[in-house]
Amino acid sequence: MLQVVDMLYSYTDYNTVLENVNLVFEEGKLYAILGQSGCGKTTLLSLLGGLDSPRQGKILYNGTDIKEYGLDKHRQDNVAFIFQGYNLIEYMTAKENVELTAKLSVEEALQKVGLERELWNRNVLKLSGGQQQRVAIARGIASNKPVLLADEPTGNLDEETARAILELLKKSAHEEGRCVIMVTHSSELAGEADVVFGFADKHFVVEEPAHEEK
Repeated sequence: MLQVVDMLYSYTDYNTVLENVNLVFEEGKLYAILGQSGCGKTTLLSLLGGLDSPRQGKILYNGTDIKEYGLDKHRQDNVAFIFQGYNLIEYMTAKENVELTAKLSVEEALQKVGLERELWNRNVLKLSGGQQQRVAIARGIASNKPVLLADEPTGNLDEETARAILELLKKSAHEEGRCVIMVTHSSELAGEADVVFGFADKHFVVEEPAHEEK
């Protein structure tokens, strides 16, 4: 579904972040991008989602260069984001934020992420960080886009809720046929993915073994 071909990305001519990156992402699988903070994980996610373009190489969606497809159109048609910083519309309620891009049931999505019903019509600025994160995840799930890009999706959640969200991401991949790509610095969380990619020396990506049960 997504393919990265000989990609290089740098902020300046002298600050290369990603180099010689070649990756393949298939539908129906949960992927983990594993690495320490600042190594380029979120940058890779932004490139896959068409928020930025590589200096060299290509990113293909179903065989078509997303630059030729159109980065705006790629984001509109193909990709849903779960941002680490939530990126919610501050003057809207939780339910209204999910409704913005929803193609599936908003109520069902909010129930799946465990947000209490009495909070659905509350302004998102009056929600805790963990509650805002659930709204962001519900928005991604309800969009029904074929690619779901999640940046540290369980970072502000308690262990029980984090486990439930991880199971939701698995279901999105395995039962709904999406390509789900999750950025994390947690080896334990990454071990639950079907495929794990880890960064080495900030320049190239190596494939790591997935969880033993996979």
